[in-house]
Order: sequence, then C-alpha cells, then structure tokens
Amino acid sequence: MSASGIRQQQILLIVATLAIGLAADVHTGFAGQYAISAGFWGVLFYLFGRVDSDERRAVMACLVIATAGEIFCSLVWGLYTYRLGNIPLFVPPGHALMLLLGISLARGVPEDAACAIIGCVAIYSLAAAAAGVDTFGAPLFLVLATASLAMPRQRRLYASTFVLTLALELYGTWLGNWTWAREVAGTALVTTNPPGAVGAFYCALDALVAAASLPMARRLSTRTARPSAGVLPRALS
Repeated sequence: MSASGIRQQQILLIVATLAIGLAADVHTGFAGQYAISAGFWGVLFYLFGRVDSDERRAVMACLVIATAGEIFCSLVWGLYTYRLGNIPLFVPPGHALMLLLGISLARGVPEDAACAIIGCVAIYSLAAAAAGVDTFGAPLFLVLATASLAMPRQRRLYASTFVLTLALELYGTWLGNWTWAREVAGTALVTTNPPGAVGAFYCALDALVAAASLPMARRLSTRTARPSAGVLPRALS
C-alpha cells in the first residue's frame, strides 16, 4: 500500500471517528460516553504508531495542553458546557485527532489560500464585532494573527485547523454535544454558539504544541542534529 493510500485511510478514519462518535454521544449517558471514549483512544493509539516521530511528540504535547485548556475554559471560565456537565474522556484524544487531521490536510493548502483564510477571519471578526453579534471574535482573531506572525511556517496548519475546527464546532453544537455561553464570563464580550472565530482556540493549541514539542524533541531524540524551528517540519514540507 502506498504512503498516500495510508494517509487517505487515516483521514477517513479520523473523520468517521469524530462524526460517528459525536452523533452517538448525544444518545447516551455516562456509561455510553465511556464506551465512545474508549473508541476514540483506541483510534488514537492505532494512529500513534503510524505517524513519524515529530507527529508523535506533537500528539503527546497536545494531549497534555488540550486537557488543561478544557479544564480551564469549560469548568473554570465557563465559556462552554458539555451536555452532561463534565469533560468527556473522548475530548483530549479528539483534540489530538484533529491535530493529525489538520497536519494531513495542511500539506495540500497553498500559502496563498492559507493567507486568504486568515484574511476572511479578520473580515468576519471585525464585521461581527461592529454589529455587536460576536464581539469575542476580535480578540480571538488577534490570537490567530499572533500565532501566524510568530510561527509563519505553521500558517498552513493554522488555516487548515481553523476550517476543520469551525466545521467540527458547527456539527457538535448542532447535535448538542456542547453549548457556548452567550456572554463571555468576566468580560463585557458576547459571542455566538459557536463563536465564528472559534478556530483561533485550536490554532493557539497548535502554537503551544509547537512551543512544547521543541524541548520535548531535545529530551527524547537521540539525534545530534538541532531540532527544526517548526513543530512539524516534515508534516508540512
């Protein structure tokens, strides 16, 4: 089987896992959610052995950072609430699967298209803020812009992640897996369900994964060469 064939199968497996898992979750209680979560973890472990070392380090960093982010954003800050009032155990591996999916699709995103996507986010964020519909979008865009300027090599990853995240958030909120609060706690900002610039959260996650993966690479790699400046250089080459 060719490398491209393996990649295509990975993409289909990730999409199917996310789509079917979320659709099944809304019809279950805690016991069913545990079973769905086991499926998510199983798929992640399966793919973990089929990606290169850069991606494996990124996945490990993503699991830690995403879990901490979920605890803060959902349980502490109250930006959104999951259906059962918890953080489902499938959420951390779900973030890691989204990262792998973003990496796979970013390979085919031209740099001009990535810039155009980010430009569209800027236009939406300014328009939504001016209309008072989604004033949270402006600071979210600043997060995306900062990540893009600080790590331009990952711009295609941010663009693919943003589009994928928006699709996932629209799907999850439509099903009722989670709901975003209208008022952003602790601020005078308001947003929609989901926020139009919600992908900035996932792009920030990608940037944090990039920052964490470099020291991780230095500790874990037995190679003497200096790690590349990008978190996933081979993934996006």
